[in-house]
Amino acid sequence: MSHITPEQVRHLATLARIALTEDEVNRLTGELGAIVSAVEKVGEVATPDVEPTSHPIPLGNVFRPDVVGDTLSTEQAMAGAPDHDGSRFRVTAILGEEQ
Repeated sequence: MSHITPEQVRHLATLARIALTEDEVNRLTGELGAIVSAVEKVGEVATPDVEPTSHPIPLGNVFRPDVVGDTLSTEQAMAGAPDHDGSRFRVTAILGEEQ
């Protein structure tokens, strides 16, 4: 099992050009150590017979035929509109005068 040291954290910070305070070095030493331990734990159970995956449940697209169904006529669509000109909805302008 790997152990992360404060010196390694300082070295990584130098490589990444990140200035760390001593408090940050101490906190990150513990956090990075926990991350490395977790990755090692996964490595213990990841055997060649376990296929790598990005999701635990197989995903697939659900498709349906692209068939035109019943649609509203223009009159049916306009029947519920608060204002229309017979073939188009009439709405209040929302664009400024610059448009």
